[in-house]
Amino acid sequence: MGRINPFTLQMQITRMFEQGQSFFATTKVHDWLKERQHNPADYDIIFHQKPAPPGKKEVMVVEIELRRKDGQALDPWLQEQVNLHV
Repeated sequence: MGRINPFTLQMQITRMFEQGQSFFATTKVHDWLKERQHNPADYDIIFHQKPAPPGKKEVMVVEIELRRKDGQALDPWLQEQVNLHV
């Protein structure tokens, strides 16, 4: 059974960027993909820093974009899960 983590991947990545550890963010996404039986080498990972929505205590949020290197369509479920807020 997989580990239960109270923090979403997006929250972890945002925190890494805030703490100046963005160098490790790609590795974190690779690990996340492996846990879901996806090959990280099949994806390009792009990070987008955006202002946090009003009412949030964070100043910015980092959205994660996945793109398949083979040009095929990305599973919408996977893109939704990588940026899950809850």
